[in-house]
Amino acid sequence: GFELFKKCFFEGSGNTLISPLSVMSALAMTTSGAEGETREQMEKVLGPVGWEDGHSLDYYMFNYLNALPEGDDYKLDLANSIWFTDDERFTVNDSFLYHNKQIYGADIYRAPFDDSTLNDINNWVRTRTDDMIPKILDEIPESAVMYLVNALAFEAEWAETYTEDQVWDAMFTTDEGSAHLTKLMYSIESSYIHTEIAEGFIKYYKGGKYAFAALLPNEGLTLADFVYNMYGEELFQALSEPEETTVEAAIPKFEAEYSGELSELLSAMGMNLAFAPGNADFSGLGTSEAGNIFISRVLHKTFISVAEKGTKAGAATVVEMEDGGTYMEDVKRIYLDRPFLYMLIDCETNTPFFIGAMVDTDIAP
Repeated sequence: GFELFKKCFFEGSGNTLISPLSVMSALAMTTSGAEGETREQMEKVLGPVGWEDGHSLDYYMFNYLNALPEGDDYKLDLANSIWFTDDERFTVNDSFLYHNKQIYGADIYRAPFDDSTLNDINNWVRTRTDDMIPKILDEIPESAVMYLVNALAFEAEWAETYTEDQVWDAMFTTDEGSAHLTKLMYSIESSYIHTEIAEGFIKYYKGGKYAFAALLPNEGLTLADFVYNMYGEELFQALSEPEETTVEAAIPKFEAEYSGELSELLSAMGMNLAFAPGNADFSGLGTSEAGNIFISRVLHKTFISVAEKGTKAGAATVVEMEDGGTYMEDVKRIYLDRPFLYMLIDCETNTPFFIGAMVDTDIAP
């Protein structure tokens, strides 16, 4: 997840936000239709640390998704769907559909792949992201035969919401040196995290099952330098070993969104065969009289709103298949008043399901 975030961050030029969980869910469904070396490459890229213990990627995902915390004060809703063309040139494998319905709870739709299907897919995404992602597809190419879609919606209140006197005007300074007014929300937190080149804190949502985590690069280090020199293992270690101490924290009130096409980035990560029209092997998914089936695009969109009461975040991923507390002595002060890395994490596994980079709070979402 962090490797994909790094590639997205350096591919773009502004605020970045991805949901590794959404991308992984859509691509894991797709992997179940891959065979041979194509499948091996996808599993190697997608496979989380420790899943190669005799169990499949499907086994890992099924157990992880079904173990996500649920409660009245927070929600993390995931939904999956598969849409395939009713064109007679394409024959879907029923076993593939049954597998994804059983493992991923996927809704299955056979559709004409015209403007009505375009609207149906976009409406499905909009509904299941609580209107945070109103549109994921702009068109359906004639060569498209299947869409594998994930939608994710998160909403939670802070364990301690901010009061009016905790929100002040302050200056946010970019790495280029420009500064502008923003709203900072001040609080005292108790979970301090750090790496050799950054420090930060964890702020919990009600119930303690999910949290907002942030890392601020050391003085003199740009966010780009920090991201370039950071690795997923270090990030996981920092999230897993918070230090209990007092942190004077400040979070900017912000909204951000991001959209990207991830096929080139995923190919560069090692699953290039899946995107190769002549060499991809998705024979487990189905067959087409028009030629070999391959992944043509992986579309990803995200949205987040961080405010006084809590956080709302949404994400959608489409895989397009084509054929052809009190003060203590040691007080840390971490004000996110310059570019920083942030995450929404599942506290049971310390796994980020959103990873973002706030480059500038003055960029309109």
